[in-house]
Amino acid sequence: MVDINELKMIATQVRRDIVRMVHKCQSGHPGGSLGCTDFLVALYFHHLKHDPGFNIDGPGEDLFFLSNGHISPVWYSVLARSGYFDVKELGTFRTLNSRLQGHPATHEKLPGIRIASGSLGQGLSVAIGAALSKKLNGDKHTIFSLHGDGELQEGQIWEAAMFAAHNKVDNLISTIDVNGQQIDGPTDRVLSLGNLRAKWEAFGWDVLAMHGNEMEDVLRVLEEAKQRLGKGKPVMILMKTNMGHGVDFMMGSHHWHGIAPNDEQLQNALLQLHSTLKDF
Repeated sequence: MVDINELKMIATQVRRDIVRMVHKCQSGHPGGSLGCTDFLVALYFHHLKHDPGFNIDGPGEDLFFLSNGHISPVWYSVLARSGYFDVKELGTFRTLNSRLQGHPATHEKLPGIRIASGSLGQGLSVAIGAALSKKLNGDKHTIFSLHGDGELQEGQIWEAAMFAAHNKVDNLISTIDVNGQQIDGPTDRVLSLGNLRAKWEAFGWDVLAMHGNEMEDVLRVLEEAKQRLGKGKPVMILMKTNMGHGVDFMMGSHHWHGIAPNDEQLQNALLQLHSTLKDF
């Protein structure tokens, strides 16, 4: 575990990694990656009991599954910065023959990746399966998963939600990045999600809310979520974030869901994200 000041420093460097990665290949999804940075840094550097040595089955450790796989830049950066592979490999993002594909994949055997993701709606089902496997194996560790709010427009999410509550999958903490944006515009305009707390509670989940761009709140709510495990219900965290957080001209805009900054925009972003660790 590291203290909160160090976590904030790591988060700043991860954001710097993100904009440099997508700029270098002129492809990728910076908006959601920047918005979810604090969450993934808090998870991997403070809450998650994990081994960078990496056993794909993950016995005796917590497991994390990324369902909204398009935010791979933030996950790759966090994995590298926490020791899963050399930070220099971040410079190969989305290039031919790279292990760092645009959406995480297992074929390349990149340490830290247990499922291919990015076909939205599937990650919750996988996380539930892993959680049930932990129970069957007598393994007391926890499964974590992350999802986009636009992803909730997929029907498979709600099938999985019913299944998890019915089967009392109470070793699972899922989080939704509620940034209100998706590739075609605001979620309220594309297909309104309504009252998410009421929906998840009606489906039988224990629901918490979190400010995803405030490190203190992320740490607090993740700890509270862990305390609610083992009580017969899966736990859902509704995490309010700002798409593009940390880069002023990207913040709050769906236009930065899936485009890369040009040279001038990159320099503008880097001036706002001072290097706290060594760049790749």
